[in-house]
Amino acid sequence: MSHAKTVKLTLVKSLIGAKRAHRACVHGLGLRRINQTVEVLDTPSNRGMVNKVSYLLKCEA
Repeated sequence: MSHAKTVKLTLVKSLIGAKRAHRACVHGLGLRRINQTVEVLDTPSNRGMVNKVSYLLKCEA
């Protein structure tokens, strides 16, 4: 069984002042507070959310 690819995401900027849709993307990725890091699967839907809020995140492959 092969390992699914994941992406490591860290929230580095505040959501205050961010658009509602962008906040929803960040919450959908599982991030709740600044400097929190999560690993999400590298799927097209997750990648789209990351691209939308890339100015709030730091990501590592």
